[in-house]
Amino acid sequence: MRNLVLPVSVLALVGLCGCGRQQPMVERRETGPIEVQVAPVAARQIQRIVESVGTLFPFDEVVVSAEIEGPVEKVDVDLGDAVQQGQVLARISEEEQRYLLVQTEAQLRQALERLGLKSENEKVRDIRQAPEVRRAEADLFEAEQRFKRVRELVDQGVGSRQDLDQSEARFKALRAAYDTSLIQTRNLIQEVERYRAVLDLQRKKLRDTTVRAPFSAFVKERMVTAGQYVRPNTPLFALVKIDPIRLRAEVPERMSPWVKVGQTAEVWVEAYLDRTFLGKIWRISPTVDASKRTFVVEALVQNPEGELKPGSYARVRVKTARYDEVKLVPVRAVNYVLGSNKVYVVREHKVEAREVKLGDRFGQDVEILEGVKEGEQVATTQVARLDTGSRVRLAGN
Repeated sequence: MRNLVLPVSVLALVGLCGCGRQQPMVERRETGPIEVQVAPVAARQIQRIVESVGTLFPFDEVVVSAEIEGPVEKVDVDLGDAVQQGQVLARISEEEQRYLLVQTEAQLRQALERLGLKSENEKVRDIRQAPEVRRAEADLFEAEQRFKRVRELVDQGVGSRQDLDQSEARFKALRAAYDTSLIQTRNLIQEVERYRAVLDLQRKKLRDTTVRAPFSAFVKERMVTAGQYVRPNTPLFALVKIDPIRLRAEVPERMSPWVKVGQTAEVWVEAYLDRTFLGKIWRISPTVDASKRTFVVEALVQNPEGELKPGSYARVRVKTARYDEVKLVPVRAVNYVLGSNKVYVVREHKVEAREVKLGDRFGQDVEILEGVKEGEQVATTQVARLDTGSRVRLAGN
């Protein structure tokens, strides 16, 4: 068997690698003071501003549906069209509805003639003036007079008892007939009222063959075509009103005392980053979402040109009437470490790390709610290298 001979350079490299694993690296530590810049904790009176993000919604949205059954004869609008209140959107065949209307009008006229009325708006003022009641009343009067005459003749001994019985029976029968005519006439009056209601409903159905816009809006979706057979409640169009448009945003619950109805809202959308749209707060939710600790605020934004579209993402800023005296430090002075925010107070060239509670941000400064006092100096550079006890020197000294 042949012996393997390794080159000297390879053996030397292996030896160096082995030595490297056995000898730990020596960490370099900072020995001198760290040069830092500082800034004072400044007190300033500021106006509270509520900033949030939200979504745009239409002011009103409705699905226009068919109210009658029939084939669609014509569709007058389509996606994106602007429509005015009362404008015709589509037409459904009115042939069947017109036939039913003529039939109902004939039934009403027939009932009106039985009551002696000439027009559909005329009403019976005295039921005794109805033709059938007047005829029954005349027959009853004649029978009553005959009965009285026969009874007088019988009392005088001239008339027969048989004639008296017959006249009395006829008188009673016609009195019952008179009462029946009153009941029938009352029923006929109710029947006329029913025909009037049916006629009004049928006229409404005839009007419903023309589908109109309930308010001024834009066509969001067309769901019908000419020739399609529709039934009641078949969706035809989706309409949206977007002037003004709603902006719905969520605001932290701690800001609830700051937001009032009527405040001006400044709005920005991604499509027009160089423009500011103005609106007003008009709705505030009375409840707070327990999971997010926010409440909903709605602003109305004027949108006469239709530039803002429902569903868009938007940023909103509301300048409130609240002014507070707050403590501010530069944003770069705050260091986020292990779940907490810290600033580094410099005193006599030594550092004291302080955990702070942050408030709102104002440009390049941030509000400090707890942790520092006004006038203290905090480091604004090299904050990632600082901790309590670190030695520092001020830049420029």
